[in-house]
Amino acid sequence: MDRVSPAKRRENMQRIKAKDSVPELAVRRTLRALGVHYRLHVRNLPGSPDIVIRRRRLVIFVHGCFWHRHPGCRRAYVPSTRTEWWLHKFQTNVDRDNRAIAALLEKGWKVFVIWECETKNQEILDKVVRNILAECPILADEGTQ
Repeated sequence: MDRVSPAKRRENMQRIKAKDSVPELAVRRTLRALGVHYRLHVRNLPGSPDIVIRRRRLVIFVHGCFWHRHPGCRRAYVPSTRTEWWLHKFQTNVDRDNRAIAALLEKGWKVFVIWECETKNQEILDKVVRNILAECPILADEGTQ
């Protein structure tokens, strides 16, 4: 049995954002500080990636550890109530993520995932973002953003 009333559960779930989440804003701030130009939630790309850097042919998904099942992360726990429902929900999320990543790779994009827990520490986030950018140099034949 759920420990919270249905009304409270609904309120909690409605506060979960798909866009402009705290982890996503942290990644965007880091990219801006590095002078990187990007687009947000490009709908004509598979999975509508959180961040698209066309000049590098690079997409970044900023995934919540809980919802997208970050392997080995303490935030990727399974709730103790309605376990079967949650496991099914998590599996559909992971399957959808994998399909989007495969489609992007097939189209020639480089795909990276930055996990929510990596955004909690600015030094770690800076290192992750710099490593991603180092792997994806600016393409000479691309125009401006």
